Amino acid sequence: MKTRRIGQNGPDVPCLGIGAMSFSDFYGVTTYEESAGILDAALSAGITHIDTANIYGQGRSEKVIGQFLKERPGVREQFHIATKAGITTDANGNRCFVNDPSYLEAELDKSLQRLGVDCVDLFYVHRRDVSRPIEEVTRTLADLVAKGKCKAFGFSEIAPSSLRRAHAVHPVAAVQSEYSLATRLPELGLIQACKELGTTFVAFSPVSRSLLTDRPVGKEAIANSGFLKINPRFIAPNHAANLAQTDRFRALAAEMGAPAASLAIAWVLAKGDHILPIPGTRSVRHFEELVRGARLELSEGDVARIEAVLPVGWAHGDRYVPYSITGVESYC
Repeated sequence: MKTRRIGQNGPDVPCLGIGAMSFSDFYGVTTYEESAGILDAALSAGITHIDTANIYGQGRSEKVIGQFLKERPGVREQFHIATKAGITTDANGNRCFVNDPSYLEAELDKSLQRLGVDCVDLFYVHRRDVSRPIEEVTRTLADLVAKGKCKAFGFSEIAPSSLRRAHAVHPVAAVQSEYSLATRLPELGLIQACKELGTTFVAFSPVSRSLLTDRPVGKEAIANSGFLKINPRFIAPNHAANLAQTDRFRALAAEMGAPAASLAIAWVLAKGDHILPIPGTRSVRHFEELVRGARLELSEGDVARIEAVLPVGWAHGDRYVPYSITGVESYC
């Protein structure tokens, strides 16, 4: 399997990671046994990067990973573990972003305890607090590396200009943002800036929350998901329009002899040798399709065929509601 280097001088990891938001009930009810099954399948497939966060299930995702590691002594060193902090609520229960040194270190300490590890391989600021200069936040993160609590650091959902400001203080190992055939904004500067600076671009939701699979979620599953039932791409009339659009992609995948999810992953990987997709799943069967995508080699002609079926801008509806998109840096 192809590999991706984490940052300029970091370790090489397989070109597919695991987005561990699905280890909580974010997309539907799941169990520890199901999540552990995916991690076992990852070990068997040689997949090592796990990407989680302190707010995924209010720590549940991290606890699942921690329990898995505890039950399998010696397995920790086989994984490259990333977590995030920076999104919280204020005294009135309103969503807010905090990047001050004491908060980030305290949250990282809690994550380490839940994960049952002394150090994580990568620690991201989940969202920027724009009232605090990113240069200052970068120094805070560098201090956490110096203290041995994380081996490298990154940012989530920042603009290319912010990345350049941070990089001028200290090399940034990774930047995470949503990227798929349905969400292509990062192509307008962020992917290029990461490439130039030696920063790994970590692509979450690379199969667009099931739209780019052979089994996209239906009305019942959407209704049972607090996130999807208000997501603009999954409500009427957008959902029906998006299914109609992606039916063409599913047909193309079948013609090319691959599951749709495999083809979606292969497309993301074909867009840059510094791009690391981190799909999430609650199904070992689906995970195997994702791994298959990491092993596919697409020609320039294959990429052109895929983009002819799903050209830039095809998706109906925004990727987030206004509440959720707050904190995501706009740059175009």
